[in-house]
Amino acid sequence: MDSPPVLLKPAVCLLSGGLDSATCLAIARQEGFRCYALSFDYGQRHRRELEAAARVAGSLGAAEHRVVSIDLRAFGGSALTSDIAVPKAGVDPGIPVTYVPARNTVFLSLALAWAEVLASSDVFIGVNAIDYSGYPDCRPEFIAAFAKMANLATKSGVEGRTRLQIHTPLIELSKREIIQKGAELGVDFSLTHSCYDPDGHGRSCGLCDSCRLRLKGFKEAGLKDPLEYAEWNTSENI
Repeated sequence: MDSPPVLLKPAVCLLSGGLDSATCLAIARQEGFRCYALSFDYGQRHRRELEAAARVAGSLGAAEHRVVSIDLRAFGGSALTSDIAVPKAGVDPGIPVTYVPARNTVFLSLALAWAEVLASSDVFIGVNAIDYSGYPDCRPEFIAAFAKMANLATKSGVEGRTRLQIHTPLIELSKREIIQKGAELGVDFSLTHSCYDPDGHGRSCGLCDSCRLRLKGFKEAGLKDPLEYAEWNTSENI
């Protein structure tokens, strides 16, 4: 007699299409979760990252991939949701203009809603507090505060049917370590996209904060970034 199939625990995995969220999704899968990938069309400068998210979700076997539309461009306040130019002179040591006000708060709130519908106690997000662009909503303090709020805010939490855990497996890893972990788990980095301001051909600029941190990470990991860059001599611009 055949054994009944093993029912994997569901988890909502935020998926931007970048290498961090792709690695985070791979970790969730490795840990035995049935992964429901969630991306957002939030009024960002380009759709390349959403195309990348769809590729990554398919490659890593997500049970489902949903793209939710919200309009953060209605508020602006960021180089990613307005006509403010994307900085390309070097990584900003402070909070850069590419910070999108309350973005992770909004994203996690919607992930929480889907998790409750799925009767899931687990949300994965690829935030990082080591090699990142100074965003306040990538810090452990924020994640802990949100998790506390989330368990007070849902019917399933109040009734004791679920207790939400926000998994942040990358939060204390350097970009080098994230890339090494992703490579170990078989993430195809050629499917990902990190650039804030790609050219008309979809090539990464090689100069924005996100490109610089990505290139630095690959260099330190001793691996070649498979993406094509518009800027020729990117190694000197890190």
